[in-house]
Amino acid sequence: VPVPEDAPVGTVVALLSVSDRDSGPNGRVRCAVWPASPFGLESAFAGSYSLVLREALDRERVSEYEVEVRAEDGGAPALRARRGVRVPVSDVNDN
Repeated sequence: VPVPEDAPVGTVVALLSVSDRDSGPNGRVRCAVWPASPFGLESAFAGSYSLVLREALDRERVSEYEVEVRAEDGGAPALRARRGVRVPVSDVNDN
């Protein structure tokens, strides 16, 4: 679903669930958004994250974002996973 370009900062764009079946430090997962973008991750509760808007959008500058959510566990060596998220931006002032 497109995000309107006038969506306020803090708008939830997507809900994500991340899990690792290991226990202890090996089961702890860290997540990040790459590359730097107007979106960030907020931890809702264990294993659940919200992809949220951190900056104002301007569809005339960027009409769609491709962001990658990267997850890494606490093991040695760490296991990693990543998923792409496409975020289209809708124009609010077009007739």
